[in-house]
Amino acid sequence: MTCNRPPRNPPPSSSLRLLRLRSFLFALLEIHLVVAAPGQSSAQKNSPKPYALIFGTVWGPDDRPAYGVKVKIRRSDQKHAKWELYSDHHGEFAQRVPAEKADYLVWADLKGFKTFAGKQLWGDEVPVHIEGDDRVDIGVHLRQ
Repeated sequence: MTCNRPPRNPPPSSSLRLLRLRSFLFALLEIHLVVAAPGQSSAQKNSPKPYALIFGTVWGPDDRPAYGVKVKIRRSDQKHAKWELYSDHHGEFAQRVPAEKADYLVWADLKGFKTFAGKQLWGDEVPVHIEGDDRVDIGVHLRQ
């Protein structure tokens, strides 16, 4: 009885495996260089756009930082808030805005936000002026 099966190949030696691995790695390197070569580098493609930063602190009526207060930000020439964020445990918040000359209004949205004594809090809008890629630090003060 004869079998039509091809003869088995002996396992490759360690030097042959190493040679195959090297050629595979060089092929990957060539592919990477060909793909990354035209145009800009990946670092230039993913470079962040310039921005300005509005950084603020929400202060309670007792002049302590207020946690969990909803802060809204809008451009002064628009009607509705474009950004909405909350103050952290230090009463701080930060929002990136486009790096262009513009005026913004920042205020605390205090609907349903009361003191531990149950008193309603109030706050005023804070105007912010941006010239370019600035950082502007502000304080939003709440009162009873």
